[in-house]
Amino acid sequence: MIFCVQADYSLYTENRLELSTEVIWRTMSFPDHSSLLGVGPDLKNIEVMLNHSELFRAECKGLIQETDKAWRRMQNDDQKRLDQRVRDIQFLIKELQLKLEEVILETDALMTLQSSVVKALEGTKEPLRVTVLCLEERMKRFPAERVEDEVERELLKEQEVLKGVASLLERTVEQMSEQIRLNRSAKYHLEKDLKEKSEAQHIDNSCVVMTTHSISNLQLSTTKSTSLPSLTVTPKQWENISDINIAKAEHQKTNSESMRALVQSVLEQTAADMQKQFQATTTAFQTHIQEIKSAKSQMEEKLPEILSEIFSQERLREDLQVAITENEHSLNLANTRLAMRLQRPGKEQCYDLAQAQLLTEIQHLTSHIKKLREETTQSQEQQRAVVRCKLRMEEDVDMKASSLYIDEVICTQLREPVRIHTF
Repeated sequence: MIFCVQADYSLYTENRLELSTEVIWRTMSFPDHSSLLGVGPDLKNIEVMLNHSELFRAECKGLIQETDKAWRRMQNDDQKRLDQRVRDIQFLIKELQLKLEEVILETDALMTLQSSVVKALEGTKEPLRVTVLCLEERMKRFPAERVEDEVERELLKEQEVLKGVASLLERTVEQMSEQIRLNRSAKYHLEKDLKEKSEAQHIDNSCVVMTTHSISNLQLSTTKSTSLPSLTVTPKQWENISDINIAKAEHQKTNSESMRALVQSVLEQTAADMQKQFQATTTAFQTHIQEIKSAKSQMEEKLPEILSEIFSQERLREDLQVAITENEHSLNLANTRLAMRLQRPGKEQCYDLAQAQLLTEIQHLTSHIKKLREETTQSQEQQRAVVRCKLRMEEDVDMKASSLYIDEVICTQLREPVRIHTF
């Protein structure tokens, strides 16, 4: 609009100057021919020329005053518009700088939190390795001891929890990396816009301090064309560019803040879940160890009784053997007496009380010896049963000792250094 006004005003002053000049030269170039017939100057034409010259001078002075007022007014308008433009740019620069600082701080905070998530992810590897090793060690127990007890269930649950936490943290790291990328993209556009705004501010500041004396040096130092480029960005579009960049940066900052809050909650929850499960597994180990110790102790207490019973059975069998021997001797004596009495003379061989007693004694002793031998056989069977019980119990004690060593020594030592940290 300013250039159009200047062009119209220049055309107007140029037309006025050409019109006045044409009038004067017409007067001077075409004098009255009747004056040539007389002697001396034509005073009338001279007077007209002087009047026109005076009028021309007055119009030129007026033109000079008008043009001076016009360029001063237009320069003042230019100065105001440039000052306003610089203030607008400064305002947007402050907004961009503020938003850029917020995005940078938020990105740094998100990256710091991402480092914590990575540490938490690394922190799941050692507990998971220990859990797997405990499961493998417990598979080395005797077959009779390889039952799905409470410790086994808690270890399997612990393995599942640790794998689930690791998978969740891996996805969290990926999502945080994507959000950091979006934050950096918003930061890039803010920095680019800020750089362009700073360059525009520098140029407009130079235009503000520029004078008619400094422009000659500027013209000598540049070879650029003075023709104006085609301007395709409207003032509204110019404002919208920064507004859009600020809005996008604000959107990503808000998303980043929400993600940080969520991730912090995830870190706390996963740490609590792992700690809870680790404690449950440790409690199961402690309970199971006490159960094994109690069972092993009870069996070890029974072993002396079993050994005593074995010795008692041996002594009983010896006593039975002695009784059998004594009864056999008595039986042999009774048979001998009976045989000798059979040698009595014919008439003396009567069935008297002595004969009846000997026969009864032989019958009783034979029965006693038979029963004693049966008891001896049963005692041997009892002793073999007690010995088998002793062997089974000793085997159970060995198995319990092996299981106790695996749970109390190997697994406990593996799990002792493990710590669940909250990042």
